[in-house]
This record gives sequence, structure tokens and C-alpha cells, in this order.
Amino acid sequence: MSATPVPQALILAGGQATRMRPYTDDAPKAMVPVAGAPIVGYQLVWLAQHGITSVTISGGYKHEMISDYVGDGARFGLKDVRYAIEAEPLGRGGGLKFAARHLPEPDSPFYVLNGDVISSFSLTAFADYHEENHGAVTVALSPYRSNWGVADLVDGNRIRGFRQSPELPYWINAGIYVFNPDVVPMLPDLGDHEDSTFPELARDGRLVGYRLSGYWRGIDTVKDVIEASREVRATGGLLPPELHTTPPEN
Repeated sequence: MSATPVPQALILAGGQATRMRPYTDDAPKAMVPVAGAPIVGYQLVWLAQHGITSVTISGGYKHEMISDYVGDGARFGLKDVRYAIEAEPLGRGGGLKFAARHLPEPDSPFYVLNGDVISSFSLTAFADYHEENHGAVTVALSPYRSNWGVADLVDGNRIRGFRQSPELPYWINAGIYVFNPDVVPMLPDLGDHEDSTFPELARDGRLVGYRLSGYWRGIDTVKDVIEASREVRATGGLLPPELHTTPPEN
């Protein structure tokens, strides 16, 4: 694997995630366990595997649980972990802008991860694509999977069978990005960058999409936790056992 040109990343982990209750009654979303390990643990190992040495974590709600688990990042293979703690909720865009000021190399590109995604695609290929296509922000895109089963019809109204949660011919924002540093001043101080900054970049032709290949799962509901846990176990696990907080289920 070639060396990645993007050595730093930022994880947005400040939200309360009310839709994830009861998991988030006593823990931030990034600490929700999937197959016995917190979401943030999967993210940090994945980043370290692809040459990222420094990670800044944007925290707010119950952020102490994240810092207690992550520490200085050494056991994940990282050289440096920084914490940008919001005094009050700033929204994803505001939290991103605030946390970007804590990056060790503020004038260099950086990865951004929403705190509720687990993935295993090549970040090196992602960074190379970003550089080759000269965008200000490159957005990882995942195939859209239906939340429901789909009926296969023949002869107009005869049901031949059902396909459970098939992939549809659309691409969705996977919550993983490469940012150029000149975008940071464009971010809102309060609110969501997807409502302001991204539309502006799209109008200017500076927002690039990258169709990822490899495992990806957004974890936004209790159902997602259950399904992601099953998928991670099926892969043989994406984390070393010592990084689990609870024993993996049989």
C-alpha cells in the first residue's frame, strides 16, 4: 500500500443521537457498541491502517467516555489524538469548523468521518482520487440500500418473489470526506455544512463524489446496530479483541 498523502483525520462525535436510544441514554453515539466494540474503535483502527497518524475528535455529549476509551491513541496505532470539546452544541458544520482549528497541520488536507459510520474501503485510493480530481471536498458515496423488501413482479401483478433490502441505482453520502483546508472558513459557525457549504461548493463545481467499494454501514438506529453487529461478525471482526469493551456475542 502506498503512503497516503493525507496524514490527519477529524471525527465528528459531538451529537446526542436521540434516535439511538436506549444506547445513547448514557453514552455518546461514537461509543455505541457494535459486536462488542465502540464505533469509534473501528474508525481509529481503520484510519491507522491507512497511514493516518493524527486524529482530532470533536466531542460534546458525554465526551469523557470517548477520551477514557481512546486515550492518546497509541493502542490503536496512532501517534497523536486530540480532543476538541464543544461548550455547547454547534451542529455538524459548526463542530467541524471548531475542531479543524485543532488539527496539527491546519494548512493540509484532512479526512472527516461522521461518528456513526463503520467502513473498510481504501483511504489511500480515496485520497488519490481527491487529488486527481481537484475538488475542494470529495464525498465518499455508498450504494443506496432499501430499508424494505422489494417485490419482484411479472405479468404486471404476479409476485415472483421478494428481495430483502436490495441495492438501488442511487448513491448516498457515506459521511466520509477529504477536505482541503481552504474550505474551513466557508463552514458555518453554527449549523450543518450540508445545508450551506456543500450546496455552494456544488454550484461552483468543487464538490466531487467518490463511489466507494468495500464495506460501509451507517449506524443511525437500533436496527442498524443489530445488523452491523451481524455483518462485522460475519467478516471475522474488524477490531483486535483487546479493543472490545464487552465480550463479543456467540
